[in-house]
Amino acid sequence: MSELTKVPRVLTIAGSDSGAGAGIQADLKTFAANGVYGTSVITAITAQNTLGVTEVMELPTNLVESQIDVVLGDIGTDSVKTGMLFSSEIVSCVGERLTDHKIEKIVVDPVMISKSGDELLQEEAIVALKEILIPMATVVTPNVPEAMALTGIDIVDEFSAREACKILQNMGSEAVVVKGGHLKGKAASDLFYDGSMFKTFTTKRVDTKNTHGTGCTFASAVAAGLAKGETPIVSVSNAKIYVTGAILNNFSIGMGHGPLNHFYKHW
Repeated sequence: MSELTKVPRVLTIAGSDSGAGAGIQADLKTFAANGVYGTSVITAITAQNTLGVTEVMELPTNLVESQIDVVLGDIGTDSVKTGMLFSSEIVSCVGERLTDHKIEKIVVDPVMISKSGDELLQEEAIVALKEILIPMATVVTPNVPEAMALTGIDIVDEFSAREACKILQNMGSEAVVVKGGHLKGKAASDLFYDGSMFKTFTTKRVDTKNTHGTGCTFASAVAAGLAKGETPIVSVSNAKIYVTGAILNNFSIGMGHGPLNHFYKHW
């Protein structure tokens, strides 16, 4: 492969969203829009649209393992993003395979609840996530409810968000972003912490219901930045800019929470 044809690679390990607003589908759109080549490992299949999730089927761990091995054995990757993992068995499988393949740049998006309120991570899997994957993470990207579930901190303001960041970073992640979209206020602020400094990324809140897949898209944009050689804080900053633009340029698809416009720079 010549220098001119080399492209950064990112692997997403997540669930499939049949409505294509979140999950694997949103991840691959985000990778393409951010100039990296995306590969995928599907952990679960959902029957899902903009109104909600009607059914979930977890894939066997041996099939998840095989997907990881064949992709990394041939194509390789420069970073990995994990999303919906659903069960403790899949969390353990993913952690083992990424360790064996010596993957160094990992973005862990601890997907627990869909935009419509449906459960996407079993209760016992939360413990596995804390013990296995978060300690491996370069960046972990929970929203407020997810950060509360992982840390036990009642997050109501920046002070409590900082306390949650410290706990998550102490679990072993190099850096943490607590996404503040669920907090009230005119601004949407995400809090970054890397063990030595805090930085708040703030934008004006967009008045729209079309925000399905925001978390998946943000984490995937961070992973794309890491694959291109950006530092965690630069990757997070650029991801915030990208996601804000995708929300501002949203369009109406379906009758519920529509998706972001992942290709707003290109359409």
